[in-house]
Amino acid sequence: MAPDVASMSTTPTTCTPKSSQKPPAGPNVLEVVFGSLLIKPWYPSFYPEELVGRRVERLYVCQWCFKYSKELVGFLGHLVRQSRDKPWRRYRMQERWANMCFSRQKACPLRTTPPPGVCVYTKNRYSLYEIDGEKHKLYAQNLCLFAKLFLDTKSVFYDVTTFLYYLLVAHEPVPDIPNTRFAEDDKANAMRQGQGQGQGQVVGFFSKEKMSWDNNNLACILVFPPWQKQGLGQILMGASYEISTREERLGGPEKPLSDLGRIAYIHYWSATLTRAILAAPSKQTLTVEHLRDKTYIVPEDILVTLQAMDVLEHKKRGGAEAVINKAKVRAWAEKHGVDLKNGPVDPDAFSVREGSWAGCGDD
Repeated sequence: MAPDVASMSTTPTTCTPKSSQKPPAGPNVLEVVFGSLLIKPWYPSFYPEELVGRRVERLYVCQWCFKYSKELVGFLGHLVRQSRDKPWRRYRMQERWANMCFSRQKACPLRTTPPPGVCVYTKNRYSLYEIDGEKHKLYAQNLCLFAKLFLDTKSVFYDVTTFLYYLLVAHEPVPDIPNTRFAEDDKANAMRQGQGQGQGQVVGFFSKEKMSWDNNNLACILVFPPWQKQGLGQILMGASYEISTREERLGGPEKPLSDLGRIAYIHYWSATLTRAILAAPSKQTLTVEHLRDKTYIVPEDILVTLQAMDVLEHKKRGGAEAVINKAKVRAWAEKHGVDLKNGPVDPDAFSVREGSWAGCGDD
């Protein structure tokens, strides 16, 4: 196993890319099996050539720890305990190969436990776990390598020590990942769920720098392809701003945003500002500073969003160059089905401990 980049190989390998290394123009992994889900990558990643080659037809990635292998036998050995059971019969694997696989490998230690790190949020079948890239370096590196398959601009894969990662865990993911657990695993997981410690599935994440000179509250965000278009990106964005609020740090996502990122953020900012504007007393004069203090969205993003919503009237009043038309804001909310009472995250569902805004337990 590589010391910095973990595959399911047992051969120690140092896998530090050269600073000039660039990924190929197209995906270097043609298919990725995530647990038992087959996904088509969008972009190349920096998986080490000495472990997976310059180009691989199919890469197997563990759904729990994100370790990887280009060999099916090693992958199956990582997923299951040492046993004579034969999981995934659809692969028609010979029993002697299965037994050899199980005898050489230990099952993934995260198959029946929550992700590493600290649980900071739980609400409506979703949890958020904070992991420190310095404490969980191997996990964070493998998470980033997997994420790069679906991100065009992510560039931090190995130097993860200066970042925090927030994992979005779905306790009832749709789609689920079938055929990767035993019945006793499900029973143990059900018991943990009854205690509020169910395993669930990591379906996305965002990262942030521990110390950002630009006060960015988010560096990278991704919902994995099988779980996109379910509003989960809005949960991640909402969590990043709630954390900023608790830290009393005014900031926003790292820029420039991608085209898709800009669309997603405009949607989040629009809905958040709509709730703040319509919740204000009818006779209250709203300023950009008031909205900033209420939402922790920076003034630049507030102005861009209000212009995109087309709710500004350019007429001078009280020294302002433009005013917000609340009727237009209300019409925008009705058109886009905005929930005026609840945002994507519940502030009361975040856990608090003395000396820190976050945490419901120690690593």
